[in-house]
Amino acid sequence: MKTALTIAGSDSSGGAGIQADIKTMAANGVFAMSAITALTAQNTTGVTGIFETTPEFLAAQLDAVFTDIYPDAVKIGMVSSAPLIRTIAERLRFYEAKHIVVDPVMVATSGSRLLRDDAMQALTEQLLPLAEVVTPNIPEAEILSGLPITDAAGMEAAARKISEQYGCSVLCKGGHKVNDADDLLWRNGSGKWFRGERIHNPNTHGTGCTLSSAIASNLAKGYDLDASVERAKEYISGCLSAMLDLGRGSGPMNHMHKLFLD
Repeated sequence: MKTALTIAGSDSSGGAGIQADIKTMAANGVFAMSAITALTAQNTTGVTGIFETTPEFLAAQLDAVFTDIYPDAVKIGMVSSAPLIRTIAERLRFYEAKHIVVDPVMVATSGSRLLRDDAMQALTEQLLPLAEVVTPNIPEAEILSGLPITDAAGMEAAARKISEQYGCSVLCKGGHKVNDADDLLWRNGSGKWFRGERIHNPNTHGTGCTLSSAIASNLAKGYDLDASVERAKEYISGCLSAMLDLGRGSGPMNHMHKLFLD
């Protein structure tokens, strides 16, 4: 069995973060491991508290994983401070980690800010250059590129700039009133569109975590980046189409929609 590591924050309500990543990896047929960057008190209506792991303990978690069950891919999600980002980057370089997927989590679906100001520079300088692919949504791509995005051409310009500036592939995710569900993968100087149908489901808690973890899972299994993105989009469409309805806010998806349990 192939293996994947998620480095992210814990979501106490189970729909995003570490919990969504582990469910996604399991559903996509890889063995999931985790290094927790922070505990969060959150649910479908928002984040009410964040308690960060220390850099020393985060490093200990990463050492424990890499020295025993070496991951075939790594997904990085919520990391809210510069010291933690620097710790992750140093350890990943030390262990020569491969197939690194960075989901630049800046704002939760609920609108809660998850990235401190001091962490932005560390994210762009330390983590993005290590990534095989970075997966920003429209607002995140605008921040990373410094360009406004109002249409497909704007997505292409932003993705190109991020890719050239940080030396990684970029999956610029659609939505946010720019298009229905079309994502743009920019790599090696050219772009490829992955068309998707907008699923009218208001419960989208953890979509970014889920997509990036599905991409990492497929990279771990040996699929190339194009195939990994395509398979991940198909998986998340199934999660949304299951129409799970939990919580009073933007609820979680059904990560195990392919399992039919009594």
